[in-house]
Amino acid sequence: MSATTSRTDGAQLDVRKNRHAGSSTSSRKNARSAWKKFNTIWNLLPPFVLGALILLAWYVATATGRINAFILPPPNDVFASLVDGLTSGLYWEHILITVQESLLGFLLGVIIALPLGYGVAKSRFLANMLQPYLSAGQAIPSIVLAPFLFLWFGIGSLPVMIICMLIVLFPMVINTVFGVQTIERELLDAARLEGASGLSLLAHIEFPLALPAVLAAVRTGLTLSITGALVGEFFCSPDRGLGALIQMALHQYNMAFMFATVIILACLAALYYSATWLLVKLAEVVY
Repeated sequence: MSATTSRTDGAQLDVRKNRHAGSSTSSRKNARSAWKKFNTIWNLLPPFVLGALILLAWYVATATGRINAFILPPPNDVFASLVDGLTSGLYWEHILITVQESLLGFLLGVIIALPLGYGVAKSRFLANMLQPYLSAGQAIPSIVLAPFLFLWFGIGSLPVMIICMLIVLFPMVINTVFGVQTIERELLDAARLEGASGLSLLAHIEFPLALPAVLAAVRTGLTLSITGALVGEFFCSPDRGLGALIQMALHQYNMAFMFATVIILACLAALYYSATWLLVKLAEVVY
């Protein structure tokens, strides 16, 4: 009887220990989850605080008359112009045009830059032949090329897309070359010993190892494509796109409208950059 009682007491003690261990583990998980949420909020807080301070300084400077409204319009005027442009549909039409031109130019740059960068990295002949032109092309500002494209292709989306492509092309080629050339030769030799060659070597070894450098170029290039679209629209598409709205606001001396358009452009650039962040996360999951 006493042995049975002791076994029962031992079993109850084990149950209590397991419950205590489970509750402590659950408490640690809850604490870690709360700490992660706190860190996320803490990391997001500084940008919002800085933005609020800039907005407050802007409001004070314009409300007290320290800065002429012709030079720096009050925040409420800019907000009113922004809301009016969005509700009337004016912004949406031109946003779609700029997004289309920038994305098509960016994709065209990706299609050309990745194979070209890989070829330059793997072939000494291609490197000697193309490297001087790549360096010269990167040194020439795209705004200098815009008038030539206007004369050659006229008004329309095609020259704007070409300017976007040129802006993203050179950084992507250089980053691709850097990513491929920094792959350790020992890894490539080991893969060849295992039978990898040609497309299998590229797909399973070279591309994943060069991917961080390529993705860095993609993130930069996609954001810069907005700049390319604006430059192209200034010269080659004066009545279409957000660049055309900037020129319209300038000719009308409408600073509130100009500031509102710049806010739209900043939001587009932030959206593009966020999309590349998702692309990086997807690449981490796949590779």
